[in-house]
Amino acid sequence: MTDTVTSRQQTSQSASEIAYNIESEVKIRYQEGARQQQPSLCCPTEYEGNYLQILPEEIVAKDYGCGDPTRYVNEGETVVDLGSGAGKNCYILAQKVGAAGKIIGVDFNDEMLSLARKYQEEIAAKLGYYNTEFVKGKIQDLKLPLDKLQAWLDQNPIYSLDDVAEYELECDRLRQAETLIADNSVDVVISNCVLNLVHPQDKEQLFKEIYRVLKRGGRAVISDIVCDEDPTEKILNDPELWSGCIAGAFREDNFLKMFEAAGFYGIEILKREETPWQVIDGVEFRSVTIRAYKGKEGECLERKQAVVYKGPWKQVQDDDGHIYCRGERMAVCDKTYHILTDANSPYQKDMIAIAPYENIPLEEAEIFNCKNKAIRHPKETKGSEYNLTNASNDDCCPSGECC
Repeated sequence: MTDTVTSRQQTSQSASEIAYNIESEVKIRYQEGARQQQPSLCCPTEYEGNYLQILPEEIVAKDYGCGDPTRYVNEGETVVDLGSGAGKNCYILAQKVGAAGKIIGVDFNDEMLSLARKYQEEIAAKLGYYNTEFVKGKIQDLKLPLDKLQAWLDQNPIYSLDDVAEYELECDRLRQAETLIADNSVDVVISNCVLNLVHPQDKEQLFKEIYRVLKRGGRAVISDIVCDEDPTEKILNDPELWSGCIAGAFREDNFLKMFEAAGFYGIEILKREETPWQVIDGVEFRSVTIRAYKGKEGECLERKQAVVYKGPWKQVQDDDGHIYCRGERMAVCDKTYHILTDANSPYQKDMIAIAPYENIPLEEAEIFNCKNKAIRHPKETKGSEYNLTNASNDDCCPSGECC
């Protein structure tokens, strides 16, 4: 009778109640994955180029993922890999970013960290430079250096509530004085099938942390598992499905909204697998890769800039509610102008940039009045005194050539 009651209680646990066991289940599962290959922990993935050739077989076999965010990283960039595991993505990126770049792998699992660090010297010798670092931390708390916290705990064991208070004070001190990943310090944050493993109640903070560590103009490139509808109670109450990247999967529409809520712009689906990785209780689970940018903060200044949306849609709307009509000169503030037209902008290929004929220094610019559909008259860009005539009777094309 007691066993039956216990079973019913376990079955009726809500997602928030069982979430307290998620971290333990994930840690145990991935400790096993560091010792012996776990094929069920990853989706089949093709990686760009020949970057796997110099990696030890143990790294390739015991690293788990569902996509290839590494293909969207460039030479010279500083990259953080959330949940870096055995280090496969880090060692791929070590080759891509080169000697001028830097790769920081963050993981909570000591055995995975040990496995990744095991080959640092060997791979550095093959590359001719050393640009990787593996640090212990929780990806939803990238300020807290866990190795330093552990060293403090070894000297200050907890026996009472007063000790707990001291522990919490030390955590806060470490976050401020010895921050694991500093604010605005990273060009790219990647992750490969790890965000779904975080406690549901910590996921909002997770996205805020990704945003915090990125530089202005930096980007997140995340491969993860999403589902097409909410998981069933049966799925949510299965610990193995939590550690197996299923129960914690984001609903695919909510996944993009999490980036938006954290302040990102230019959010796009780079890849979405057509065929589900798994189907459980009628819910489809598949891999997606998302890219999102940081940098729309700041005041709006008027510098007489405009953009023209090329099409093909009649009009489009950006993350701040600005509407761009096809073929029209739309008035934008200086900040939005650069977001839409800079060389690395996700929008650049769809926009024509129209700069003012006379530069308005930032210190002289007035506040821009943001309107959703403000069309910029050409004279605003050219200036009210613009009265040039530039005509020529010369042929525009050399003889024998087609214009």
